[in-house]
Amino acid sequence: MSALAGGQAVEVVALSRTFDLCRIFESNADVALRVVRPDEVVDPARVEIALAWMPEERAFDAYPNLKMVSSIAAGVDSILACPSLPKDVVVTRVRDHAQADLMAGFAAWQVVWHHRRMGDYITNQARRSWDRSFRPQAPGSVTVGVLGYGLMGRRCAMAIAAMGFRVLVARSSVPTTPEAPLDGIEIIAGPGAILSVAAEADILVNVLPLTDTTRDLLDGNFFAQMKPGAALVQMGRGEHMVEADLIEALDGGQLAGASVDVFRQEPPAEDHPFWSHPRIMVTPHKASDTTPAEILRQVTENFSALREGRLPPGLVNREAGY
Repeated sequence: MSALAGGQAVEVVALSRTFDLCRIFESNADVALRVVRPDEVVDPARVEIALAWMPEERAFDAYPNLKMVSSIAAGVDSILACPSLPKDVVVTRVRDHAQADLMAGFAAWQVVWHHRRMGDYITNQARRSWDRSFRPQAPGSVTVGVLGYGLMGRRCAMAIAAMGFRVLVARSSVPTTPEAPLDGIEIIAGPGAILSVAAEADILVNVLPLTDTTRDLLDGNFFAQMKPGAALVQMGRGEHMVEADLIEALDGGQLAGASVDVFRQEPPAEDHPFWSHPRIMVTPHKASDTTPAEILRQVTENFSALREGRLPPGLVNREAGY
């Protein structure tokens, strides 16, 4: 990594209104990237790399020679929406296969949770009730829909299919080149794919990126088009869902249950209705995670590629939003 600056650490400015990114990366002092706060920057004109997550509106104004902005995660929506982001700056994101495996494991767990009605056993334990009356369907008789087919969605679909479930995947783009089929996975592509999958799925897993098209996608109208009695696993972004509409869909009987890992406001307020709803499982945005060392490794890899005239592996299509 010293090739970036002839053996000297490259100064990377950390820009976030919600996290102290420097504290996250302080244990990686041996890495040839020196992550600093804006007030620690020696010369703003020499800053070429920014690490960002939910930056302030004018966060990028001070750095006239910025070349690359890297998200600390897979999501880039808050960066792309920032009004001070220069049009000619490359934006990259984290693509961590180990993180995708964690996401897949979480998705598989939640699918089994809803398929086997595991929440009932928690309730029965509290009541000291030995109730063995529930008979689950064989996995092959259960359709699981996965919304999104990037790295995370693909790993989730593969993990769920490996347990014997029928898996339908919705992807917005039609592949331009033939792709090898994956056992147990059917892919539906195109503008109507999301609603087609939602209408057929017994359990629907959302791992879509957040874009102008997907913001507020999971609303009352969407829930009404889902299969009656279906369950939702929401592990995309909090802004995908209109939270009050989920309560109505559950209380009205359209949906049987939901697992929610991401919220519009995190953490949710103490009086948020999801905390106490009997058919909602709440987890604290921990479906997956990556490590600071892996983030910095990818920042180095992406910036090295950029300097050498190659496409960075984590390059974001700014028009598509991911």
